Amino acid sequence: MNVENHAVVSREEWLAARRQHLIHEKAFTRERDKLSAERRALPWVKIEKPYRFQGPHGELSLADLFGGRSQLIIYHFMFGPG
Repeated sequence: MNVENHAVVSREEWLAARRQHLIHEKAFTRERDKLSAERRALPWVKIEKPYRFQGPHGELSLADLFGGRSQLIIYHFMFGPG
């Protein structure tokens, strides 16, 4: 698709195409919302191991990383040897 061969239509045709596209967008939104709800409903795994982390001011437990908050977001990168 490019400027030279892109369809140019009347306002009525554009509105009809836009309405059809909106139906698809809403269906996608419902599916995405359903998928998000399924992710939130996944079971949890209790962490029993006493993980320790090195922070700028010393050693921290996993619970310490939460800093008194109810949620913690962790970006986890793993590198191979070398």
